[in-house]
Amino acid sequence: MLDILVQPRRNASAATRFFKRLPKGLRYKPKRLVTDGLRSYGVAHREVRPEVRQRVSRYLNNRAENSHRPTRGRERQMQRFKSPQQAQRFLSAHAMIYGHFRPRRHLMMAHGYRRARDNAFRVWKRETCVQVAG
Repeated sequence: MLDILVQPRRNASAATRFFKRLPKGLRYKPKRLVTDGLRSYGVAHREVRPEVRQRVSRYLNNRAENSHRPTRGRERQMQRFKSPQQAQRFLSAHAMIYGHFRPRRHLMMAHGYRRARDNAFRVWKRETCVQVAG
């Protein structure tokens, strides 16, 4: 998952706005874009990123959809977000933190995964100034 953008509609102008915002935080150019079957994504893709290959499948997008599961649970726990702005603030911060602690396990061996998790917690403690008792 690269980014989350909360919008009231899923039309072509909303998709175009999202596709224009998407590459600003990336250090590389994507080779392909996986989306669900929403037609407005095709319109925005042709307008903003025609050089990137688009794959449309409701199954290829499952990894991105599953990454939203903790967000949905949090939303239920909070009894819905009070406004779209509040949802955007929470989701933008949550996505970065969630990705920091969830290295791509399927691409690593066990010792590399443990090292990546240890490093993530070390960075988190350093950046948040958490003091360890001992």
